[in-house]
Amino acid sequence: MKLRSSIVSACAAAGLAVTLLAPQAAARQDGQGYGQPSSAGAKPTIVLLHGAWADASGWTEVVKRLQHDGYTVKAPAVPLRSVSGDSKYIASILKQTPGPLVVVGHSYGGAVMTNAAYGNPRVKALVYIAAFAPDAGESLADLVSRPQPNPIPPLPVQPLAYPKPDGSEGIDLYLDPAQYPSVFLNNRLPRPLANAMAVEQRPLSNDAFVEKTTKVAWKKIPSWYLVAKNDRAIDPDLQRFMASRARARTVQVNAPHLAMVTNPKPVTALIERAVHTTAR
Repeated sequence: MKLRSSIVSACAAAGLAVTLLAPQAAARQDGQGYGQPSSAGAKPTIVLLHGAWADASGWTEVVKRLQHDGYTVKAPAVPLRSVSGDSKYIASILKQTPGPLVVVGHSYGGAVMTNAAYGNPRVKALVYIAAFAPDAGESLADLVSRPQPNPIPPLPVQPLAYPKPDGSEGIDLYLDPAQYPSVFLNNRLPRPLANAMAVEQRPLSNDAFVEKTTKVAWKKIPSWYLVAKNDRAIDPDLQRFMASRARARTVQVNAPHLAMVTNPKPVTALIERAVHTTAR
């Protein structure tokens, strides 16, 4: 099938292997413990957005730490169907959540956040966790196709056709379950747990992979970025490039792609740092 072959070749070429120039934004190591909530003004609600091949349960350890520190937390399910549709869905959740907001996105969730938070004056900070931070006119496919001096291996993506409501055929993208523990987690979790996560993964529609961003919240809203230095899904150099372009306050952590699962303390610390800075 023509569509199927084009997707497979695009994924192999993209493979979330990316490029980049040396970042201009200063990056520093961050392995500190999580902090305490700010006492200045109302505490924001923290909205956590998961990415592809995962679900909201990946935030569990971060949620527990944030709730311990007195924050209200939301971790909605991201549909993973299209950038525009997913962004409208998340934007509606943000609009219906009262008070100030800090929005956190992991991986594809960063692209959704970039679009969904645009124009919402109650969003005080954006926190990217090994996440896409696209500019207007860019897709995930565009970003991962950027040339790079030391490319990471292509992602082991497996396409699966599904029927759309209009009768046309869509393509869902899965990660090879056998390679999920090494690619997404760098074998940092017990194998039975990693294998279960591989089976439970939620696929990303190819429509979301190729659709271009139209709204860019990081141009107006202060941003923070955690670079996962051992990432095998989104190249760390691409992460540094996107963080630098967004002028994000950046930390680097020895973590795989699912940094919030394996390294919840520095992830929580960065979120709370964003809260403390914007509350001043």
